[in-house]
Amino acid sequence: MISEKVLKAFNDQINEELYSSYLYLSMSAYFESKNMRGFANWFRIQSVEENMHAMKFFDFVNQVGGKVTLKQINAPKINWKSAMEVFKETLAHEKHITAQIHKLVGIANQEKDYASQSFLQWFVNEQVEEEANVQDLIYKLEMIGDNKGGLYMLDRELGARATGQ
Repeated sequence: MISEKVLKAFNDQINEELYSSYLYLSMSAYFESKNMRGFANWFRIQSVEENMHAMKFFDFVNQVGGKVTLKQINAPKINWKSAMEVFKETLAHEKHITAQIHKLVGIANQEKDYASQSFLQWFVNEQVEEEANVQDLIYKLEMIGDNKGGLYMLDRELGARATGQ
């Protein structure tokens, strides 16, 4: 049985993950409006992944006898100045999610909730990968600078991303 403290924290995290999905969908829409369909594809896939993360929490809460309580999802930002700004905000957001996951691990440890601790380990590892992927794209954008040809090539590369990459 899940404690009330862990249950509240997991319900809060469901909202965080759904917001992440919504934010990345907004970023995808931004890139679509700029005819940067590869970047849009990358963020659309990120949006789907974040929704899947929310559903992992949703399913786990139900499996351990908790009750999922959904909350309002805040509207995301819709405009940015550049691709670099989008990715820097993405990295900051992923660092925020990493901090939230670490807080959840701390709460599960305090509550001696071993099932939740085990469940959360996947998210700890996932966040390392998420931050590294975004940081890699920031490095590529830094190398490209104002080179439109480089941006075009990166757009093509991101357009080749398929779900699960």
